[in-house]
Amino acid sequence: MNNPLEILRTLDRHLATSAELTVFGRSALALGYADSPADFGATHDVDGIIPLTTEEPNEDFWLAQQATNVELKHHGLYLTHLFSELDIILQPDWQQRRVPLDLLLSKLRVFRPATVDLVLTKMARGEAQDLEDIQFLLSQEQLSPDKLRAAFARARVPGVHGNSRTLSCRAAQSTQTGGPYFELIWL
Repeated sequence: MNNPLEILRTLDRHLATSAELTVFGRSALALGYADSPADFGATHDVDGIIPLTTEEPNEDFWLAQQATNVELKHHGLYLTHLFSELDIILQPDWQQRRVPLDLLLSKLRVFRPATVDLVLTKMARGEAQDLEDIQFLLSQEQLSPDKLRAAFARARVPGVHGNSRTLSCRAAQSTQTGGPYFELIWL
C-alpha cells in the first residue's frame, strides 16, 4: 500500500475547493519517482511546503486536513508537517523547478521539489535514513558536483534552535564510485 497516496486521496475527498500542495520527505520520493523502493510508500505521513509566493492555505484546506487526520488516525496515518519554505533548506527559486505529480485527484494539485532541491531538504537532520534517501535521489538524476555545489551555495538555511547557522559543504566526484559525494558542515 502507498500510504502517502492514501493520505492525499483522503485530503482530496475532504476538500470543497481546489488546492495545491508541494510534498517533500519520503512521501515525495514514494510518489515522485517511478522506481522508488516499496518501503518509501510505508511512511506514515505526508510533509508539505507552503510557498511564500502563494497565500496561506484557506480555511477549506485546514478543515480538510483535520478531517483527513481524524479519518486516518486509526491507521496511524497523518498530514501534520506543513512548513513554510523558510523553515526548510531550499534554494530561493525552488518553486520554479517543482515537478507536478499526476495522482488523478479531483481538487488537489500535488507537486514535488526538483531532485536537487529534495537533496537540500534531506540535509537538515543528516540521519541515516536521510542519507539513504539522498543516495536514492542521486541515483535518479545525475547531479554534477558543480550543480550540487551551486545549490548548496544558494540554499537558504533556517536558524536551528534559535541560532543562525550556515551550511558549508564540499561536493566532489568520488574516485571509488564515480558518482558525486558531499560533506556537510554546520558553522
